[in-house]
Amino acid sequence: MRKLKQSLLSFFERLGEAILALLETIGAFSIFAGQTFRYCFVPPFDFRNLLYQMSEIGVKSIPVGVVSSFFVGMVMALQLGGPMEQQIQGISAFMGGGISLAMVRELAPVLTSVLLAGRVGSSIAAEVGTMKVTEQIDALATLATNPVHYLSVPRFLAALFCIPMITVMAIVVGILGGALISNISLDIPYNLYFESARTLVRTKDLVSGVSKTFFFGAEIALIACFSGFRARGGAEGVGQATIQAVVFSFMMIIVSDYFITYIFQLFGL
Repeated sequence: MRKLKQSLLSFFERLGEAILALLETIGAFSIFAGQTFRYCFVPPFDFRNLLYQMSEIGVKSIPVGVVSSFFVGMVMALQLGGPMEQQIQGISAFMGGGISLAMVRELAPVLTSVLLAGRVGSSIAAEVGTMKVTEQIDALATLATNPVHYLSVPRFLAALFCIPMITVMAIVVGILGGALISNISLDIPYNLYFESARTLVRTKDLVSGVSKTFFFGAEIALIACFSGFRARGGAEGVGQATIQAVVFSFMMIIVSDYFITYIFQLFGL
């Protein structure tokens, strides 16, 4: 009986510690996010650093998003065309609209954000984490430079603006990939494919899909920077921070996608 009580007490102690650690992390992240938002509007504005981060986060990520989206559009045409045509004769004529709608509303925004969370999130977390464990962030504070203002704000703004732009490119390229395979494999004329896309895809679909990526970009940058700032213990700590940044970014993108979509639908988007 005594051993059972001790086991239960030990279990609840560990559970309580885990809950407190989770609440502490959520609170610290909320404070960090609030500071980042606030410093976006506080001078000095480091435009050179911002342009550099836009190059690193945006320009260098274009091949990742574009190539992946192109092949996703091709795979969708291959997977859907044959089975749809077997079930309902002539249904493949609507292939363009189906692929385009899926790419615009969900596939391109979520896939691009997840891929960039792996590329950009890991890079930011590793870079900031290395600065943290080598005490470079402490040196910035010693030089009267706010670390959040100097490190987090440019990366946050770069992700906020660049990821939606890459998503637009991914949408266009994904639709073109679907058109190519639809024409080659199903003999669907290009004009019929794009006419179907024009009929089914509306402006609000594009607004809904691209608007999500502003939230996804903010999540990626904030989680990655926060993980880097909390890195401890040398190279191992940097590795752990990088893993946490990527995993939590993936989770937040998928989870927030549902809630953002639900809210958009309430407003007719």
